[in-house]
Amino acid sequence: MSRPVAPNNRTVLPQGALIEFVGQGAYVKVSAVDPVTYIEVSIVGDPAVGEKALIQQAIRKLERIVYKRKYDKETLGREADRAVPRGRRQDFPSGWDL
Repeated sequence: MSRPVAPNNRTVLPQGALIEFVGQGAYVKVSAVDPVTYIEVSIVGDPAVGEKALIQQAIRKLERIVYKRKYDKETLGREADRAVPRGRRQDFPSGWDL
């Protein structure tokens, strides 16, 4: 189940983030998604650490990645060259469009 969480840095993540926990045996996978850019990051941690610590770690990683993609001049140049525009098929909806 995902839920919104406020980040530490409002400049990088103005809308907050969505957090999801998925238990996998003795570990838990924590995913954080920026609702504006749709960038997603994941971490794997020990559930004994606590939910708050896992959320903080996932948010920090998401902030770092979003900041790098938005503001880092070196990354901006490389990703612009690598980006490939994607066309959408208008014939029928995909599973994501439903």
